[in-house]
Order: sequence, then structure tokens, then C-alpha cells
Amino acid sequence: MDVLHHLGYRTLGPVVDAETIQWRQVDTVDALPTGVHARQGAGEYRLEVQSDDRLFAWNHGPQAIKPLLFSAEERLWRERLMVDGQIETKQTLPEVEPTAIFGVRACDLAALALQDRHFLSPQHPDPHYKIRREALFLIGIDCAFSAATCFCTSTGDGPSLGEGFDLGMAELDDGYLFWRGSAKGSEIIDRLSLEPATEAQLNSMIQATDRAAAQQHRFLPGETELKQLYDRLNHEHWDEIGERCLSCGNCTAVCPTCFCYSTGYQRTLDGRSAEMKRQWDSCFSPTHSSMGQFMVRGETALRYRQWLTHKLAGWQEQFGRSGCVGCGRCITWCPVGIDLTQAVAALLDGGLADA
Repeated sequence: MDVLHHLGYRTLGPVVDAETIQWRQVDTVDALPTGVHARQGAGEYRLEVQSDDRLFAWNHGPQAIKPLLFSAEERLWRERLMVDGQIETKQTLPEVEPTAIFGVRACDLAALALQDRHFLSPQHPDPHYKIRREALFLIGIDCAFSAATCFCTSTGDGPSLGEGFDLGMAELDDGYLFWRGSAKGSEIIDRLSLEPATEAQLNSMIQATDRAAAQQHRFLPGETELKQLYDRLNHEHWDEIGERCLSCGNCTAVCPTCFCYSTGYQRTLDGRSAEMKRQWDSCFSPTHSSMGQFMVRGETALRYRQWLTHKLAGWQEQFGRSGCVGCGRCITWCPVGIDLTQAVAALLDGGLADA
């Protein structure tokens, strides 16, 4: 961390906060959670302290990198009525500082790549996202353990690091391995006094990620099969899910790839100035599908159907892959324990439902 601080980065790392793993500013390694493991299930998240000295034995907390780049609420611009009757508009960009994040998982790097494609499109890059993204330094880490809700092997997004990181890291029983992921990562490596990894250490790293992959028992089918969800729009299982779903939007809030938002003016009482703000939205909110006085998806079952079909099938047309990276957060943080993988299996099993 000293090297990063010397280069002007603030450092964020995993800490235990409100009984979950959260990204918080850390200045020393001592602030990281020693021996903390995360037990996850459908509608369940518990942290447990074990006797080992590992700092990254947890999988992930409720949030990925998304809130650090795509703010849950932010001001886009301000307007002010001038004395001559003209309206002055000023864009308000966030103030950022170079930020390094320790312990980013492979699934969240894959999600970040999707966020980048949306917010950094060449035609219309989002300036708020862009300025935060350019200030980010990502230190990824291989997963040596999988939670019961993980299924990144079936989406091709983990548990070992793929791409998108500046510095790669693996935690072993006897220390850490580091490798370069970008030019910025090479600059850090060159400033460290590191010994070349031994063959035994490299084998240990591979065995750890293989073990993590073998621990996963949930999965999604291939993308060709997922496209068939559009052929199941009248399947009876949508109504079964709708009876359980609370339309709370937890799944979209914790999902590392969801990017829906709404915008609205906030005016001062004298009417002489206003702000345009945006905030996260969800296809589970009542107003998301509102068209004037008409609501396209007034029923919970229809909102869940929109979320699942768009995420798993529609995104393939937009981005060339599904919008799910297998992190399992939607399963863990659903208050009623709805399991996306089970829902897909039920919808795709048994052929087409009657129209």
C-alpha cells in the first residue's frame, strides 16, 4: 500500500462493516479481515471467523465496483435563471482522486467490462462514469473458495482472473503471488522487491482455483439455450415467481451489471434554480414501465419476466453475451430466496408452454 500511496492513490479494501464485507478506505494491511469467511445461501449471508490467517477467504459482499463508478444518486447539471431572463446551465462533474481497490473478483471484473461498454460507448460516453473510471486502479484476486451461491464457472467469468485488472494477485497458504495486468500494474511491480514464483507456488494457485470451481453446484445453461427464454413468455412459472417476489429491487441493486436509472428535476422554492439528478432505478419499480397513465408491467410476475429475459437473452443482442456473471448476489440478497438458476431451469425444462 505504501507504493500506491506514494503514487497518489487512496486505497480501498474489504472491511467488515454492518456484518458484511464492504469497500472502505484502508491505509494498512492490518485493516483487512483476517480469517473471515462468508457463508451464503438463498436469502442468507453470514460472516464467520475461522482460525486461518487468510485475508481474502470471503467471496464478496453485497456490492461490487458499480457504486464506485455509477453513483446511486448524483447531480448531472444545474440551471439558474439570470437577471436578463436567460437560463444558465452548468454541468456538474464529480471530484475524484486516483483510487486503488484491493481484492476485486473475476466476476466483478467481467461485470465492469459490461458497465464500460454501456457507459463508455464511443458515440455517447457518460462523463460522470468516465472521470471515475479513469481514476481507478484495480487489484484483482483469484478466488480460492466459492460460496454456495456462486456459479461463475458456467458463465465463464471465474473463479480465476481473466482480464480487466491492473495487478493480479493470488493468496496462498505461504504468501501471495502477483502479476502484471496493465502498464499501470507494471509500474507497481517494478517498484516492489519480488522473487520469481516457484513451480510449486504456481501449481498451488491453479489447484486453489480448480477447487473453487469444483465447489460450485449452481449453473446457468449456455447462451443459446438462454435465448429460448423469449419462447417461454407464457410459461406458468412466471406466475409462481410473481407470487413470491416482493418487487423490492434488491436483486437489481446488488447486481454488478444492472444500470437502469431515472432522472428528475429538483427546483428551489423561488423557482430561480434547479438541479437535474439521476438515481438508480429498477425494472421492479412501479414507474419503470410507466407510459403516461399506462403501466406496461403492472404485475410483479411481468417485472420479474422483464428482468430475467432482458438480462439473460436480450443482453446477448446488445453486448454479445448475457448480462449475468455468476456472482450469485441476487440469490443471496433476495429476501424470499428466489434462485435465478432454479428459475431458469424451471422455465427451460419441458419444452414450450402453451400460449
